[in-house]
Amino acid sequence: MLEHRLEELRTEKKLTKKEVAAFLKINQSTYGKYELGKREPDYDTLTKLAELFCVSTDYLLGRTDIKNPTESIAAHHDGDEWTEEELEDIEQFKDFVRMRREKRGE
Repeated sequence: MLEHRLEELRTEKKLTKKEVAAFLKINQSTYGKYELGKREPDYDTLTKLAELFCVSTDYLLGRTDIKNPTESIAAHHDGDEWTEEELEDIEQFKDFVRMRREKRGE
């Protein structure tokens, strides 16, 4: 699962394997092996990949289909349990988190 997610996310971000490897400070061939499923990243590298692609490590590992924790806020509510005002607060919080991520350059 990891290899498929890495290739998908890299393609979505329009990055080359060389660019991802440079970000991780590893050889391009090492990163290429991650996408081929011939090698697995260590914990620190997995964390850096999650940061680069703005997803959770659980998403990378295939433990969830929710790319990042802020998406889980929207995914776990049904309109019956929340007032309109609370739903608006949730949306504003999601916008805040996205803005903060962009400000950090992720």
